Amino acid sequence: MRFWSGLSLVVLIFLGSISCQDDQEIKRQRYITEGILIYKNTCANCHQNKGQGLASLYPPIAGADYLTNKSDVICLIRYGHQGALVVNGKTYNRPMPAQPQLSDLEVAELTTYLYNEWGGETKVTDVKTVTPILQKCKHRE
Repeated sequence: MRFWSGLSLVVLIFLGSISCQDDQEIKRQRYITEGILIYKNTCANCHQNKGQGLASLYPPIAGADYLTNKSDVICLIRYGHQGALVVNGKTYNRPMPAQPQLSDLEVAELTTYLYNEWGGETKVTDVKTVTPILQKCKHRE
């Protein structure tokens, strides 16, 4: 009888650890799904559906060296950008409009999508991470 109770405990612990991973994966998929919708509605017109950018006008997101600084990307999403921006060694000089209508959660969802799709990540950029970054860059404006 002790064998089964010990085995049952091991099975419960194992199932509990899978459940936690599944919860994280469910959250990641939810963020990505919402991020895709936000991207299609606010970003794809310039950066295109596959993130390749548009000729010399708008920089690519896919394969962009600019993705190395996530805080800058998060600030760029909310507050936009004026002036020259160098991406992959090429200078782009079209303004990127601010997206003040996006909530902190929506910025987190969009960021999660961008980095999972084109930045080599497989994790969530949680709203708890995004909010303090947005507060910091707000004071730089």
